Amino acid sequence: MSAITKKNRGFWPHMVKDFFGTENPFNWDEKFWFPEKSVELPSTNVIENEKEFKLELSAPGFDKSDFKIDVQDGVLSISAEKKNEIEEEKENYRKKEFSYSSIRRSFALPEEVNEEEINATYDKGILKLSLPKKSGLLSKPKMKIEIK
Repeated sequence: MSAITKKNRGFWPHMVKDFFGTENPFNWDEKFWFPEKSVELPSTNVIENEKEFKLELSAPGFDKSDFKIDVQDGVLSISAEKKNEIEEEKENYRKKEFSYSSIRRSFALPEEVNEEEINATYDKGILKLSLPKKSGLLSKPKMKIEIK
């Protein structure tokens, strides 16, 4: 007894699927328009030690002046926008190219972060933030609990 299966033995559907990654490459809403991807979420490292939290965001291609960093109601918000325009005019043609890129990331801050002393640096495509802990609320070292 054999199982009932649908087999598509044609060359064209397999080639289209292999090339475009889908059987319907002209479904514009599905393939080419991602409104949720219009703002990128940068990769972030979060490091904690006894005195502070450190954030390292990957944000190549931006300048220091492109960033906006603020804290409101215990939420640290980081964003950056960059607009590039190139315009060229020659004897018999005119070319204008432009592009926009932006990133945005938010973090809920623990109560132990001293919001007034947060500082940031940007170097070689990495945005680094230092979030010092409040001096009276330094976390205690990890304690091992044995199971009895």
